[in-house]
Amino acid sequence: MSVAGPPQTDADLYVPLRGGHPEAVQLIYERYGGLAFSLAVRILGDAGRAEDVVQDVMTSVWRKPERFDPERGAFRTWFLTLVRNRSIDVLRGKEKREHRETQLPVQARASSAASDPWQAVSLSLERKALREALDSIPADQRHIIELAYFGGYTQSEIAERLQLPLGTVKGRLRLGLEKLHSYLSGRGLITE
Repeated sequence: MSVAGPPQTDADLYVPLRGGHPEAVQLIYERYGGLAFSLAVRILGDAGRAEDVVQDVMTSVWRKPERFDPERGAFRTWFLTLVRNRSIDVLRGKEKREHRETQLPVQARASSAASDPWQAVSLSLERKALREALDSIPADQRHIIELAYFGGYTQSEIAERLQLPLGTVKGRLRLGLEKLHSYLSGRGLITE
């Protein structure tokens, strides 16, 4: 694609994007990147996270340009709405994770695995068994379990992050957990 001068309309941006021309992303960023970044900074209050949001949205637009429907409104409005919604989701996710963080009592820190070698061996074996169990399930189910239980994401956040329907995320999570349970039960690591 060769562009003769700067794009004059949103269609000048969208048509090449839909055609898969990489230059279209650069044109969109040049036109709306600064505005998108300032919107994300106003919502998040953090330039680093705002950059991540704009990058996520740009990647999403590049991967699925067909999500934009010119019949429903302007490209600019749609793009900035994506940035706004993603910023709010990031903000809500951070607040949830910060709310769940708690300080361990001193007694809990003192009785860590490092202070008891047998406990350290037991924990190591449990971690190994869990890793083997995770490796035994399909990758799509394992990835969702890791995001939910190790990443601290909600099912809705996972659905948006992976661009999957919420029902698919719930189903894969349930199936993955059932397979983990079956695997660990079969090896005598879980008692009913």
